[in-house]
Amino acid sequence: MQTIRSVLHFVAMVLTIITHSIAILAVGWLLPPRLTCRIAHNWAVVNRYLLRWICGLDYRVEGAEHFDGPNAIVLSKHQSAWETIFLWAIAPPFQAWVLKRELTWIPIFGWTLKAMRQIAIDRSAGKQALREIAAKGQAMLEQGRWVIIFPEGTRVAPGERKKYGAGGGMLAQKSGYPVIPIAHNAGVFWRRRGIIRHSGTIRVIVGPPLDTADLSAAEITRSAEAWIEARMLELPATLEEARAGE
Repeated sequence: MQTIRSVLHFVAMVLTIITHSIAILAVGWLLPPRLTCRIAHNWAVVNRYLLRWICGLDYRVEGAEHFDGPNAIVLSKHQSAWETIFLWAIAPPFQAWVLKRELTWIPIFGWTLKAMRQIAIDRSAGKQALREIAAKGQAMLEQGRWVIIFPEGTRVAPGERKKYGAGGGMLAQKSGYPVIPIAHNAGVFWRRRGIIRHSGTIRVIVGPPLDTADLSAAEITRSAEAWIEARMLELPATLEEARAGE
């Protein structure tokens, strides 16, 4: 039954991607970036209800008050496709994401990312990619956007960890903007390489802004990593643990 529900949600999600993308492509080039981001926010909210209604999967956010201040750099754990949707609903809508440029090549979806003026980088470019994150990210921050980065660079299964990239720390060090870390266990319910969306409640922990003053890029990255990984140890890492705690 959960497989059927998951397939239904996948179909519904694709339809919402198409409808919202068409809206952005039709008028997004003419609208201020804040308004196109509002459309993306609406898309995430719609999918929140669809996911809860079809699959019984919801989420609970702890520390949402940390989004009430000025815009910042968000460094989030990356386990699933879930957070690539729902950070649009959880964080303030005026966002810019650091993402691999290959995503912009996807018909409709990729064109929409371009219309929304996201930060697409060539991950194979090494230091040049880091310079792009720092330069373009700072420009976005100065516009008032929240810059979203997955420092691990790829989805990592629950219970595992990957070295954090330097892009977020470098951006924070050069721009002077604070870092807000996020830990969650979405990968327990929606695995990185699977279509099944298990029912339950994803836990999301939003940390207080990390003061980046007088810290090197490496120190900022280590500070964010330490906070996120410490919180990950507090979250259920298996479906059985998660359901036992509900």
